[in-house]
Amino acid sequence: MNQSVIFTDQLYMETNQVRFIAQQQGMHINCFASFAVISALCDHQVVNEHNAVHLFEQCRFDLEDKAEVLIEQEAFSDSGDIFLSL
Repeated sequence: MNQSVIFTDQLYMETNQVRFIAQQQGMHINCFASFAVISALCDHQVVNEHNAVHLFEQCRFDLEDKAEVLIEQEAFSDSGDIFLSL
C-alpha cells in the first residue's frame, strides 16, 4: 500500500453514492462510490440511503484500495475527483 495516499474517516451521503476523502501530498481528493459499487463489494446486498454508510464501512478497505489504485493511475475526472466503477 502506498503511504502517500491517506483516507480520512469522513463520509458524506450523496445522491445514490457515498463520498469519502483521500489525501495525497496535502491535497484533498473527493472519491465517490456508487451504491452499485458498494453492493457489488458487499455480496450484492441492496444499498439505499438508509444503509449505505453502514455497508460502506463493511467494505471500506476494498473501496479505499480501489480508490488508491485510481489515484496512483491519475484517473481523475475533469473536476479532479475519483469515481469508482464496477
